[in-house]
Amino acid sequence: MVKTRKERAGNAHVKLRQPDRSGPTEKTLLDFAHEQNLFQQVQQREKEMAKERRKQSIADGDDDDGEVPTLSPGAERALEAALWTATIAMLHFTFDVLVQHQYGQEISWAHVCTRTGRAWLVFLFLFYCLHPFESDAVLLPGLPSRYQRPLRQSIFFIMGVASGCYLIYISNTYGYLATMKQAPPLGCLWLWAVVELDLVWGCLSLLLAAVFLKQGGYEIK
Repeated sequence: MVKTRKERAGNAHVKLRQPDRSGPTEKTLLDFAHEQNLFQQVQQREKEMAKERRKQSIADGDDDDGEVPTLSPGAERALEAALWTATIAMLHFTFDVLVQHQYGQEISWAHVCTRTGRAWLVFLFLFYCLHPFESDAVLLPGLPSRYQRPLRQSIFFIMGVASGCYLIYISNTYGYLATMKQAPPLGCLWLWAVVELDLVWGCLSLLLAAVFLKQGGYEIK
């Protein structure tokens, strides 16, 4: 509706005032809630309900919160070591059979399995102590972290060179009985050490073994 000129003139005499910005003089709902500790009661109730849901999910065997059960670092490390060394044990079994077949010996499967089981226990211990696990990559407690990997690489390098050269030595100088007994574990130890090494150090260890083979006048049998 269009206002007349008189109405507009009358509205011009209305005084303008600022809004009241002072706080409320009476208690608000928030004040009452704080006085009655309603917020604390709600939080406590939510905690109790969460505990009840977790207990119920455990009893029913169903994880409603979406939490994935995980292994402890020690159990994860032991399981990983067992899986890796199982492969090494199968390799030891194969080497043992091949060496006995090479020397024309009758294969005793019971003895082969016994030697493989003993070798697996030894490799399990070595692997658990020396392998760099993601859950625990510390080899020597107290040593700074920047020296942990060089120390581990040095150990594997020495292990690879020593086992490779000694395997070449016994296969060329010892009798067949000593060779059949020592060649399978030495071969597995050599192969594992080279696999654990970085590419450059692994190639260098193989090169040193080749130099030892040539300088000693040995041959691969």
